[in-house]
Amino acid sequence: MEHLPVEVIGNILSRLGAARDVMIASATCRKWREACRKHLHTLSFNPNDWSVYRDLTTSRLEILITQTIFQISGLQGLSILMDDADEFSASTVIAWLMYTRETLRQLFYNVRTTPNVNILEICGRQKLETLDLAHNSITGVEPNFQRFPCLKSLSLSYISISALDLSLLLSACPKIEKFKLVNPEIAMSDAQVTVELSSPTLKSIYVEAISLDKFILEADSIEYLHLKDCALELFELIGKGTLKHFKIDDVSVIHLDIGETVENLEIVDISNFTIIWPKFYQMISRSSKLRRLRLWDVVFDDEDEIVDLETIAVCFPQLSHLSLSYDLRDGVLHYGLQGSSHLESVIVLELGWSVINDLFSHWVEGMLKRCPSLKKLVIHGLVSEAKTDEECQVLASFTSAMIELMRRYSHVQPHFKFALQVNFTE
Repeated sequence: MEHLPVEVIGNILSRLGAARDVMIASATCRKWREACRKHLHTLSFNPNDWSVYRDLTTSRLEILITQTIFQISGLQGLSILMDDADEFSASTVIAWLMYTRETLRQLFYNVRTTPNVNILEICGRQKLETLDLAHNSITGVEPNFQRFPCLKSLSLSYISISALDLSLLLSACPKIEKFKLVNPEIAMSDAQVTVELSSPTLKSIYVEAISLDKFILEADSIEYLHLKDCALELFELIGKGTLKHFKIDDVSVIHLDIGETVENLEIVDISNFTIIWPKFYQMISRSSKLRRLRLWDVVFDDEDEIVDLETIAVCFPQLSHLSLSYDLRDGVLHYGLQGSSHLESVIVLELGWSVINDLFSHWVEGMLKRCPSLKKLVIHGLVSEAKTDEECQVLASFTSAMIELMRRYSHVQPHFKFALQVNFTE
């Protein structure tokens, strides 16, 4: 070890990340201390790495972090995640950022201060490529001054910001490719809350826990779009048909529009969502490159609607992974299995229930007949802890049917994943 160059030792210490571990390791000898001072790239202060942080007073934490940071020159990655601590002194935090900002490439910042520290003003016009902010307030964005010419990834969690400032902030990042927005507090300028974001370079966006009247996203290069736990009256994507991965989970939306050009869609993942099947199918019907389709715990707007396998087989010839879970009804199930076209490319099939009935085994059998190339079958189900005699009989019938099916389809590898549903009573 003593023959290792200090640059290599610096890389080793950088992989440790956690400040406490770095300081202990650098105490090995003079050479390691030099490597820490001059060649350490990454440093992290996180109570998850060392629980003692939670026991220290805020002033003691400030001193500890200050002494550590000021020993090191050339930091490229700094993570300070101290949300559990009381408010820090703004002047101390500003000193940390001013000391490191010229070399920083990545900043993960979750620190409460009095008064609020303007991260954009301090770190703007620098070399940041990744910025992750949480539990902070952003006001008065000036794109010409608070510009991030190198930023590629921006994450905002539990941030207070106006719709205008959010739009201006995104426009101040001319190279941004990845954007994450979690549970923001959007300041309202009028009765209707509308967010309009535009970026020609944005490739990936994740939005969670947001409630808006209108969300309009203009992104000509978008490839990945994920909405989770959102309540929206209108969501509209304006682009040039580059979207490849579309995912929504537990979203309430009245009008959903992801554009007319969806030929490049490869993955569609919908869960905990009410859909109007004809309208939804029309939206993705031209996605001939679709490889994965997941409709999980979906509810149909019309009780007579169901996923039509014939149209799926005809329109998605490259589909290799199909996942379906919704309530089964007798006549509607028969309609859904009608047709003669096979899902030739499907090799993985996942089926699930929230409430099991006698129709499920018939559905599995019908699906197996339509997938001649199938290699893997996964069954997901909820089983009540307190089962009635009728439920026990249904489970017994299902088990017998599955054993018989697996004998007939011996080339298919079965997997059964059951979750216990516990009913709590007072």
